[in-house]
Amino acid sequence: MSASESALLQSWQHNAQAWIEAVRTGAIESRREVTDQAILLAILSRQPERVLDLGCGEGWLLRALAKRAIEAVGVDGDATLVEASRAAGSPLVYLASYDALVHTQVDIGSDYDLICANFALLHQDIIPLLSALKALLAPSGALVIQTLHPWATAAGDYQDGWRQETFNGFKGQWQPMPWYFRTLSSWLNALDMAGFRLTGLQEPQHPQSAAPQSLLMVAE
Repeated sequence: MSASESALLQSWQHNAQAWIEAVRTGAIESRREVTDQAILLAILSRQPERVLDLGCGEGWLLRALAKRAIEAVGVDGDATLVEASRAAGSPLVYLASYDALVHTQVDIGSDYDLICANFALLHQDIIPLLSALKALLAPSGALVIQTLHPWATAAGDYQDGWRQETFNGFKGQWQPMPWYFRTLSSWLNALDMAGFRLTGLQEPQHPQSAAPQSLLMVAE
């Protein structure tokens, strides 16, 4: 594991409680106004019976799916977030790092109709993880990824590489978080190398914003 990836994990451990508060109070405008609804609609449009939420965090999406009679299973690498998700009413949440998933060290089930990763793929080497997720899908299953839009977040530097989120403007005590920026072609190449085929691409946007709020990809 690289120093940046180690720092990414440590930042989540430090920021977990502040993140729970931010999500549950609707403090993140882009999520409240655009991206939460975008990922939910993308999932519901496929009418899955069983969904795995990768990097489920405090579990808001698990609860939203359960309300719609969808069996929702979560997995996250941070114990505080896993406990918060379970305490809020989602019992099927596993504690496992991405490395543990790659090496099948934790059994989180299989034959999922859909696996979603909602702003949960922030590290550099995602191809082994994507390959591991493919093995957990049912034959006709799909992977839905929502992530930061590369054109909206490039800030004049459109090439793969580590960036830093400082959480400026967020209430609470936050530790800066490194995350790996990847171009659109880099995303598509990673999916292809992991054995996926892109079948849908959306750019969720607020009607009053000139820039997309996220990049949403569906792959099979």
